[in-house]
Amino acid sequence: MLLHMAKVCAITKKGSMVAGGYSNRTRATKFNPTGMKRKYPNLQKKRIYIPELQKSMTVTISTKALKTIQKNGAFATFKKAGLI
Repeated sequence: MLLHMAKVCAITKKGSMVAGGYSNRTRATKFNPTGMKRKYPNLQKKRIYIPELQKSMTVTISTKALKTIQKNGAFATFKKAGLI
């Protein structure tokens, strides 16, 4: 079962964000802005086995979600996120 959207974590719902890059000169004089830059979360495509259901799922999740799965277990994390 493949559950993922493009560049969005399935568990934490983390997506891309736009961050402004400003140089020190811009802050001082409001001249020559450096523009905006899109930053993406650290997403990994992982196949995770769920022992309670005796099956595995392929999901695109952030590295923070991987740590959450390690701490709370796959079944509890997926159930709370609404994937099961």
